[in-house]
Amino acid sequence: MARFDRQMSALLTNLPAGYIPEHYADAGYGLLVADGMGGQAGGEVASRTAISALVDLALRTPDWIMRIDEDSAREVLARMDQRIHQVEQTLADMARNDATLSGMGTTMTLALSMGADLFIAHLGDSRAYLLRQGRLHRLTRDHTIAQELADAGAISPESVDSHPMRHVLTHVIGTKGEKAQAELGMLRLIDRDEVLLCSDGLTDMVTDEAIAGALQNPGSAARACNALIDMALDAGGRDNVTAVLARYRIPQ
Repeated sequence: MARFDRQMSALLTNLPAGYIPEHYADAGYGLLVADGMGGQAGGEVASRTAISALVDLALRTPDWIMRIDEDSAREVLARMDQRIHQVEQTLADMARNDATLSGMGTTMTLALSMGADLFIAHLGDSRAYLLRQGRLHRLTRDHTIAQELADAGAISPESVDSHPMRHVLTHVIGTKGEKAQAELGMLRLIDRDEVLLCSDGLTDMVTDEAIAGALQNPGSAARACNALIDMALDAGGRDNVTAVLARYRIPQ
């Protein structure tokens, strides 16, 4: 989770009070989950490298977009897509230089908010959820063969979570030469919305109903995330569990 700012503070001026602001700031927030895959240490290398490369690309972007209109929204989504392809190239270059990293890859689910505008970029089977007025909405679609079979009507939606192909990914940031195809989207936040990003180590073990219940319990966002992780571990915890939660206060 990160906060990014554009700000100005007036240090010295001979203008009368009120002609320029003494302090001005725009702020945005980013959430990111990356779940690596690959033999030996490849998965860990892929996920941490992807995060590091993405942050570096953001920091080197000279014109941060902080105010959103129709044109700038399209530009934000285009940049997210471009950055994912650049991250994929970074992983591919590493794999070419180190044969032990061949085949490594990572999921990535990214959420950026500027004011009430939320942007999502997603590859793989990590997920983004929105809790709004007590109801949990899944913002992303799992990129797995099982989900594609359900989308095609070959299996029922209810059987996806138990299907043997539920962990066979169709879209990741990888090193096998296939261009990453990110799912991109945006929505408007309202006051008291909550956005959860998590790995499949949570959603394999905890139902959406149980996740919704945990998010509505009193306490901090950190406490809610710890509760979710404990629930996954208590249910068997077959995989690493990652959860990050943002709670939004949107003025009227």
